[in-house]
Amino acid sequence: MFGLFSKVRTGLASTKNKLVQRIQHLFRDKNLDTTALEAALYAADLGVETVEKILSSVPHRDQDLRAVVEPILLQTMAGSEGDPQMLLTTHEPLVIALIGSNGSGKTTTAAKLAYYFAQQGKSVIVGACDTFRAAANEQLKRWAEQLQFDLVESHTGADPSSVAFDTCQAALSRHKDIVILDTAGRLHNKANLMAELQKLKRAIGKVHNSFPQHIWSVIDASLGSNAIVSTEKFHEAIGLTGTVITKLDGSSRGGTLVGIYQKLGIPVYFIGLGERCEDLEPFHVNDYVKALLA
Repeated sequence: MFGLFSKVRTGLASTKNKLVQRIQHLFRDKNLDTTALEAALYAADLGVETVEKILSSVPHRDQDLRAVVEPILLQTMAGSEGDPQMLLTTHEPLVIALIGSNGSGKTTTAAKLAYYFAQQGKSVIVGACDTFRAAANEQLKRWAEQLQFDLVESHTGADPSSVAFDTCQAALSRHKDIVILDTAGRLHNKANLMAELQKLKRAIGKVHNSFPQHIWSVIDASLGSNAIVSTEKFHEAIGLTGTVITKLDGSSRGGTLVGIYQKLGIPVYFIGLGERCEDLEPFHVNDYVKALLA
């Protein structure tokens, strides 16, 4: 666990430096500039309600940052941990559809999830449902060869719903434990693209009425408050059951997941802390908050 905490702390270094150093400096000033403090908190994308709670909890200017902020963040994020171990108890194929904006890291996340579940002793099949981007198929092919998971694909321009349907049928016939569907990136304000997601969900449900058990939004941490807006629209359109936050290691806006959970109450299952397949870690709120304020 110490190793995991260290990894999370290293991954959140950009956010920590941006948030903690600025606020600690403000807290040391006997004449606390609340306007500057508010700006620093918003810059980390912690969300309006969290910022207001912190601002209302600093009556004593000599307080330590951790003493003020840590309990507020822990309270705000209570219930935010998705439990990957619970996903392993199903007696039928578990279908997880990954959706999100362009460039959020869905394809890489699909491969990393395949690796994670394989490490838990589960057999995995991945559906290459991003049929509009040839590079996505090629990327998944390389991952499938490297990590040795089954892959279902089709030609560029094929119907994504058809690929999703075929993947789920293959999972049943091959007795796979986990199905991961990589879908195309899309703008949340394009009605036709959101309708396509709904069609894909219906197609999967025709294979088995429990499919998909999970729909996760893959969120690029660097998008900050924009990610909150897009995730809200995805949730309204298709009904999310969880989120995966990527690129935390390269973003100074690692507070984004606080704002998203505060707004939507959707659990966070995994966080991405690097490029390697083992750099997708189950989300633990205590590690996250302590690393953020370390």
